[in-house]
Amino acid sequence: MLTLLGTLLDMEGFQVVKIDKFDTIVDDIRKEDPDVILMDVHLEDKDGIEILMVLRHDSQLKKKKVIMSSGMDKRYESNKAGADDFLMKPYMPDELIGKVKQLVGQVN
Repeated sequence: MLTLLGTLLDMEGFQVVKIDKFDTIVDDIRKEDPDVILMDVHLEDKDGIEILMVLRHDSQLKKKKVIMSSGMDKRYESNKAGADDFLMKPYMPDELIGKVKQLVGQVN
């Protein structure tokens, strides 16, 4: 899934960094300094909502734009934790691209 989403966003002109080691995710986000973070609620052995809360309490990362995603309706929990947007799986590629463009100020 990471590869597919990365390819899709790359084709739209976005530079994509995939992070799949979740034990250092906050440090990796700090190092990469992304404009938008697309993060699943359910990560291997981590909770994406908990990671989002850590980001929101970090002085350097609290203003990062975050889109949370899940196959279950976790919109309320994601928004409460500070997500900028939420995508319910499965979603259409255009929906993801539209949300990313909106968050980086590239409104259609």
